[in-house]
Amino acid sequence: MVLTRLKAKSERKLAKQICKVVLDHFEKQYSKELGDAWNTVRYILTSPSCWQHAILLNRFNYPSELEKDLHLKGYHALFQGSLPYYPKSMKCYLSRIPSRMPSERHQIGNLKKYYLLNAASLLPVLALELRDGEKVLDLCAAPGGYLHCNEYDSLRLKWLRQTLESFIPQPFVNVIKVSELDGREMGDVQPETFDKVLVDAPCSNDRSWLFSSDSQKAACRISQRKNLPVLQIELLRSAVKALRPGGLLVYSTCTLSKAENQDVISEILNSCSNMMPVDMKDMARTCSQDFTFAPTGQECGLLVIPEKGKAWGPMYVAKLKKSWTM
Repeated sequence: MVLTRLKAKSERKLAKQICKVVLDHFEKQYSKELGDAWNTVRYILTSPSCWQHAILLNRFNYPSELEKDLHLKGYHALFQGSLPYYPKSMKCYLSRIPSRMPSERHQIGNLKKYYLLNAASLLPVLALELRDGEKVLDLCAAPGGYLHCNEYDSLRLKWLRQTLESFIPQPFVNVIKVSELDGREMGDVQPETFDKVLVDAPCSNDRSWLFSSDSQKAACRISQRKNLPVLQIELLRSAVKALRPGGLLVYSTCTLSKAENQDVISEILNSCSNMMPVDMKDMARTCSQDFTFAPTGQECGLLVIPEKGKAWGPMYVAKLKKSWTM
């Protein structure tokens, strides 16, 4: 009885934190774009008690006892259906029930044992089909990072450097290049240089925006939201230039917005004759045990939407390939 009252009190406190300006805006847009599915998505996004956190083990520093403990707590390994390009060294665990391991603090000289994340955020990286010896560009890298990581925002760049220090031993950190260029300039600075490019673009970030503490700032964000697709398209055009012929480009956001997802990819496919869509149905089929996908109307795009027991996303992932000839 006491636990029920405490949970109800906690839910009321969280409900007060939801930004009505943002929720009203999303309600108008997403009820049209998602239809009936929006009711479930809205409930999960506005109910942090339903949220789940995946645990990505640090291959360089996790004790075997941690893995055993996760199994005992009912966690299971992500992608048990196995993707052909899923790295054997990558170990990510999920729980069907809402739970959260304590996050580890950044300490100089000490590697963390694990990283907490929204499991859907691994999909863009896996979609790249990374192989040894490839040159990879992460155009908007923070908070994670690998190989050539570019982050224009100084605060996010600091976050990126801390993440690298916390998870990768010094000898390996030294082979990762970190730059602070405006991503829109990268294609001109390093044309046709990379085998794979990831554009995890600045976006509306639905889950975070719903809990904006300043309603005036939230209203300003909403009014400026229409400018985001312009930036996203500019970043993708730069990525296309930076990609070598035959290379793969993956675009991702953490918003449900069609204007920032499918419409952006459609614009790139319509205006860049050297970019071709890559079918992602196999990935969706393999991942359907752990993720729920909404229709996108695109063979090259997936949209992860949260539901109870699979509270991952929102996450949009699209995959394109650069042809050898114009």
